Amino acid sequence: MKLYKIKKSNIDKKGLCAAKNIKSGTKIIDYVGKIISNKEVEKNPKFDNSKDIYLFDLNNKVSLDGDYHWNTARLINHSCNPNCEVEGKGLKLWISAIKDIKKGEELSYDYGFSYSKEDLKNFVCRCGSEKCCGYIVREPSRWRINKKFKISNRTSK
Repeated sequence: MKLYKIKKSNIDKKGLCAAKNIKSGTKIIDYVGKIISNKEVEKNPKFDNSKDIYLFDLNNKVSLDGDYHWNTARLINHSCNPNCEVEGKGLKLWISAIKDIKKGEELSYDYGFSYSKEDLKNFVCRCGSEKCCGYIVREPSRWRINKKFKISNRTSK
């Protein structure tokens, strides 16, 4: 039995939720796709930040394009208080639980976007967690977003 199922998400459109209780440390699903060069990423309009992108940098030469219907892991949404993390070895990635997850709970991980004021408007966070800073920014960079900037951008949507 799979550890996950597709469902309507509280965060964004669709998501994955736990089909049964999952223990911390459990490998849940592989993140699969096609290996492409980072030069291709820079040239291809498919990877415009104004669209949904399912892309992982693997190293300074290649990335993993996960934008394929057969990559169910692409449906896992970002959260500022995640219950999963992405792990990898070589050119392989998988999603693992970082805490116990109850059946029916939505799976999430920190997308780990870097902080850039000019990009923030493209990455509004809707996770709703108490730790949410309002933008999809990696945890160590969230302190940079001051409250005034966050509130003024959230109310101008």
